[in-house]
Amino acid sequence: MNLDHVFVCGHPALDFAATLRARRSTRFEMFVTPERLNAWYLEAGLVDAITPGEEADVRAAITVREAVYQLVTDRRLGDGFDPQALAVLNAAARRTPATPQLTRSGRHTDATPEQALATVARQAVELLSGPDVPLMKECGNPECTRVYLDRSRGMRRQWCGMESCGNRIKAAAYRARKKDAPATTAG
Repeated sequence: MNLDHVFVCGHPALDFAATLRARRSTRFEMFVTPERLNAWYLEAGLVDAITPGEEADVRAAITVREAVYQLVTDRRLGDGFDPQALAVLNAAARRTPATPQLTRSGRHTDATPEQALATVARQAVELLSGPDVPLMKECGNPECTRVYLDRSRGMRRQWCGMESCGNRIKAAAYRARKKDAPATTAG
C-alpha cells in the first residue's frame, strides 16, 4: 500500500523530516491521519507490524519531526542546537523503541506508534552525533526542502532524488535554453 511516501534522503530520520514537503511554499503534509503515519513506519522498514494509531500519535510524530528538521538544519548550518528541539528529540528517544524479535522465518518487529517514533528519534540522535553530519545537504530544487546524505563521488549530488527534483530541474533548464536559443533556419 503506497501512499506517496518517498525515501530518497539516505537515512530514515532525514526521510522522516521530509514528510512535510515544500516547507517554503505550499507545505504538503504527509501525516494527515494515523493510518498515513503508520504506513510511513511500515514503508520505511522500521517495523513489520504496528498497532492502530490515534490522532495523539500524529501530533506527537509531527512535533518530533519538526524538532528533527530544526536540529538537522542547525547542524547543517553549523549553528548551536535549538534547546526546545533538543528537549523534544531527547524525550522521544528516551521512550521504549521498537524491538526486533527473531522468529522461525527471520526478524520481525511489532510496535506501537510510540515505539516506532522512539526508534526514529534514536536514529536522529545517531545521525546528528555521528560521522555522516558533513554529508548532509539540502536539495538544490528551491521548492524542495529535503535534506539528504550526499554519498556521491566528490559530493557533487545536487538533488534529493533524480526521479523527483533532479529531472524536474533539468527539464526546466532544458526548456529555458531552448526558448532562449536563437532560431536557426535551414538553407
